[in-house]
Amino acid sequence: MANRDDPVDGKGSKLSLLKDGKLILTNSVGITVWSTRTAALTSSDATNLQLQLQNTGNLVLNNSKGVIWQSFDSPMDTLLPQQALTLTSSLISRRSQGDYSSGKYKLFFDNDNVLRLLSQSPTMSSLYWPDPWFQNPADAGRSMYNTIRHALLDNKGYFESSDNFQFKATDFGVVTHRRLTLDPDGNLRLYSLQKMNGRWDWVVTWQAFSQPCRIHGICGPNSLCSYDHVTGRKCSCLQGFKLKYHTDWSYGCEPEFNISCNNTDESSFVQLAHVEYYGSDLDFYWNITLESCQEKCESSGCICKGFQYKFIEVGGIEVTCILLIWFFLLRTTKHPDPDLASQGYVLTTRFKRFTFDELRKATWGFKEVIGRGASGTVYKGVLLDKRVAAIKRLNEADQGEAEFLAEVNTIGMLNHMYLIEMWGYCVEGKHKLLVYEYMEHGSLAENLSSNALDWKKRFQIAVGTAKGLAYLHEECLEWILHCDIKPQNILLDDDYQPRVADFGLSKLLSRSKIDHLSFSRMRGTRGYMAPEWVYNLPITSKVDVYSYGISWIEDIVDPMMAGKYDKAKMELLVKVALQCVAEDRDERPTMNQVVEMLLSHED
Repeated sequence: MANRDDPVDGKGSKLSLLKDGKLILTNSVGITVWSTRTAALTSSDATNLQLQLQNTGNLVLNNSKGVIWQSFDSPMDTLLPQQALTLTSSLISRRSQGDYSSGKYKLFFDNDNVLRLLSQSPTMSSLYWPDPWFQNPADAGRSMYNTIRHALLDNKGYFESSDNFQFKATDFGVVTHRRLTLDPDGNLRLYSLQKMNGRWDWVVTWQAFSQPCRIHGICGPNSLCSYDHVTGRKCSCLQGFKLKYHTDWSYGCEPEFNISCNNTDESSFVQLAHVEYYGSDLDFYWNITLESCQEKCESSGCICKGFQYKFIEVGGIEVTCILLIWFFLLRTTKHPDPDLASQGYVLTTRFKRFTFDELRKATWGFKEVIGRGASGTVYKGVLLDKRVAAIKRLNEADQGEAEFLAEVNTIGMLNHMYLIEMWGYCVEGKHKLLVYEYMEHGSLAENLSSNALDWKKRFQIAVGTAKGLAYLHEECLEWILHCDIKPQNILLDDDYQPRVADFGLSKLLSRSKIDHLSFSRMRGTRGYMAPEWVYNLPITSKVDVYSYGISWIEDIVDPMMAGKYDKAKMELLVKVALQCVAEDRDERPTMNQVVEMLLSHED
């Protein structure tokens, strides 16, 4: 369907074939809303133009030399017999049965040459077919060792893909009309036209999922999906959770309680029998007791949201304990022996531990460098769920794994609108990497040099950066020093709101130990480092205050502004910045005080 997300009205709309060989669709007021993506033809090539709807369902535009354009190259949610799915095409589901606009499910060939199904919900994106439990596609019978990326359905009901996936319809061999459709519920189904009770109707003769709850993006986080043949599929919130948005289950459920990360006695686990889960796991243990599994979840702080305790039969009976970070649940058929059921215990985030191979593939072999710093190099990458990420490969490899994991887990729990969001990490031998959200507008430094920021945006960035640092210093559970504040480490989102980034040099410490802070070496960037580093004085949060002040003195002294600024706010920012760079750290304000001073004149 052309222009599916912006359909024309019926009256006055027109499909036209132009003299230069372009096919265009215009709405009732004559505006072109769709056209074929073909080059304009020369006068000699534009002779004998024909637009023909073939018996296969393919709409073909050709001339005396052959095909110029065909609808089979641009499928919507359906593949017809003899219509190939290729590297450049994909199926996108409808939003609903009556709404033909783009939905949230996609069938496509992934970068590893495997045919996959992807769920793109408001809360997260995830691959769900082949089964995500198969880390190696070969375990699901798929082959990555092909570059053709080609799949085809024939009119007898046989489907074959270049990754070795194939199936036959239940009525295979009968020549009839067929269609392979990615339905709005995320299931991929083959429909065959059959005559039943004196009338022709579409009948499902193959489907990818017999258990609908295994399709992602239906019920959302912190919810339970159940299904039976009478009532169909149903979503429900877990005990202690409520539906986030009553019009859309894909956003999942949110807690009706608050958990103190310092006091686990205030919370308890709720047992959920006969459930399976999908999400991000924190850790995996074999053959430990239920009590030990619970203790491991509690001792991980606020990262662990629950755990699955499961008996499995492998020769004898094995016990597994999986600590969960992010998940949704699906109800399973009750096991005849209740002692061998899968037990879930729910106390989420998308924080994940990646393998080095995953990140190497995501960055195409660490190919595209988008930043360099004292602590490492940053590469642009695309994760398996299609999120664009900034992946930092740390230079410093002498830190122990336990210390690295402790710091990373703490940073991963940070949640503030002016801090960059960390999605995960990797630690394998000498390799240590951090995975962050990618900021399209780049850094403050890049935007200052390109003169892309007016005065209003600059002042908002100064306030937002101060708020982010104030949170690190005084509001979060752990006392966090950034240690490398500079314009290059202040990133800008789509609305030019700042995100403090690059915690590669940060120092974490319990609030009870802030008087005993020590560093093995100087940290930061020359020109932004406070005098304490040079004179070997005790390091406090005032080193970040100093770096903040230097950053904004650089911003203020900008001839490109050419008088285009608010004088009162400019004077205030100059005053605050000069206080921040006082040589005596005790004369510098805290970041909370900086926020208060800037907000006093924000209006």
